[in-house]
Amino acid sequence: MRHAFARVGTVQRRLALVVGTLVLLMPLIGLAQGSDALRIVPLVRDDHVLVSFTLTRGFTDEVRAAIRSGLKTTFTYEVELRLDVPTWVDRTIGTATATSSVEYDNLTRRYTLSRFVDGRTEEARTTEDENVVRQWLTVQQRLPLFRTSLLQANRDYYVRVQATARPSNGSVLWPFSAGTSAQTKFTFIR
Repeated sequence: MRHAFARVGTVQRRLALVVGTLVLLMPLIGLAQGSDALRIVPLVRDDHVLVSFTLTRGFTDEVRAAIRSGLKTTFTYEVELRLDVPTWVDRTIGTATATSSVEYDNLTRRYTLSRFVDGRTEEARTTEDENVVRQWLTVQQRLPLFRTSLLQANRDYYVRVQATARPSNGSVLWPFSAGTSAQTKFTFIR
């Protein structure tokens, strides 16, 4: 009887080791998946850090179907500018939220597009071209999100972007609804 309990204990320890290893590796797997799904390019110009990013696999067939059904679809990008602090906790310098929304009108067959940065309307327009919609939702170009006055010269920083996508009713329809993220480092030289 004692021998049978010893085997059960060994199996449980092995299972716990495998589960523990998987739990530790999950963030790395998510980071590896996110790194090619979201490309980020920070650019320092004059007194701003301009951030461009592209969600490469964001416009899926499920997204297209949700839009075509008339659901208001929104891609939200949470952007953080962080100071890279070796051997310590990185410091958040600034945060910003950029959202791109589309709503399709089945009667007129037109898409109404809107873009917001930190709650302010940046741009709004209409189109009949689905390629314009794809670009609108998945590509952001040179957004002036952060001021360089917040940065210290000759220090390493990184921009981290977390992307999520949802229809307006809040249901989860595609892989990016849970979010994908990536980050890119740069050195601020003044």
